[in-house]
Amino acid sequence: FRITTVPLWFATRKQKAVTIRHISEHRVVAVLEIVSPGNKAGRSAIDAFASKAYELLAAGIHLSVVDLYPPTPRDTEGIHPIIWGEDGDDEFQFDPAKPLTCASYVGDLTRAFVEPIAVGDKLPTIPLFLTCDEYVPVPLEATYQAAFDAVPEFWQRALTRAAK
Repeated sequence: FRITTVPLWFATRKQKAVTIRHISEHRVVAVLEIVSPGNKAGRSAIDAFASKAYELLAAGIHLSVVDLYPPTPRDTEGIHPIIWGEDGDDEFQFDPAKPLTCASYVGDLTRAFVEPIAVGDKLPTIPLFLTCDEYVPVPLEATYQAAFDAVPEFWQRALTRAAK
């Protein structure tokens, strides 16, 4: 057999988002996006990701982002300042000891909830806003664990060995 890598064009086009729609109008109200290596693969990729995030928020669509990849030269303080901007009034302070980001943004561009984490930390429960005041909690750790538990035992062992 032959081992090949996934071409960059393929990695950047894979969808890693969940879209929440209103039942009566079928309009998008929220998006949960999992950042991929392709989103950080180059300046144009990260710019496209930031543009998409801003367009969603500017349209009043709530956004939650899970970025479990370390910062790159293109996002030196993580993904949050790329999405939210580097406004001096923002209370966010990048912590190099917790370089990964789980964040939720209210679609009216008034509030951001940012949870910095590090490798080895339990994944937090983050809000996924449905309106500017109402949200559902998204238990990332429990969701990850449930998905991992559904993986065949052979692959669980392989993944556990690879992570060490």
